[in-house]
Amino acid sequence: MPADLSATLGEEPDDVTETVEQLTSSGFLVGEPALRISPSGRDRLDTLLAEERAGIDAAVIAGAYDDFHAVNADFKALVTDWQLKGGPAGTPNAHDDAEYDAAVLARLDEVHARVVPIIDEATTQLPRLNAYSSKLSVALHKVKAGETTWLARPLIDSYHTVWFELHEELIGAVGLTREQAAKSGGAQ
Repeated sequence: MPADLSATLGEEPDDVTETVEQLTSSGFLVGEPALRISPSGRDRLDTLLAEERAGIDAAVIAGAYDDFHAVNADFKALVTDWQLKGGPAGTPNAHDDAEYDAAVLARLDEVHARVVPIIDEATTQLPRLNAYSSKLSVALHKVKAGETTWLARPLIDSYHTVWFELHEELIGAVGLTREQAAKSGGAQ
């Protein structure tokens, strides 16, 4: 687990292990072997994010969040088409039609080209979000190399997993919860 987390964060394994041990002993993280944030960890994170939001240009982050919406809709449609032939009411994609799969995957380049400038815009206020461009690029390259599980497989840093995390970051950066964003049409 520390090796996977280290790779995801781009940090040294010993440093990650030390941080995880500190956060676990302080009660902010729980669980073995899968770590998750504890209720007190969530409270602490909420406090830190509120402090972070106080020091940024809210209009820039709101603009990045708004720009993300259109790209998010296109990415969700791409993933749906990857999983189901014929859209949401379709049949499961058995991935036995190479031409169909290639057409769906070809759309990922355009989605990627559109989201990177949005991340760049957001990082002018929140530099820590810069890692999302790299993580999405890594997943994109793996998909393009034929490792299609890197499009939407959960529990790895697939394109979809990283996308979801980025979306969560943007929702939080504008000061919304996922529920509030869903009500306003921003987190479907």
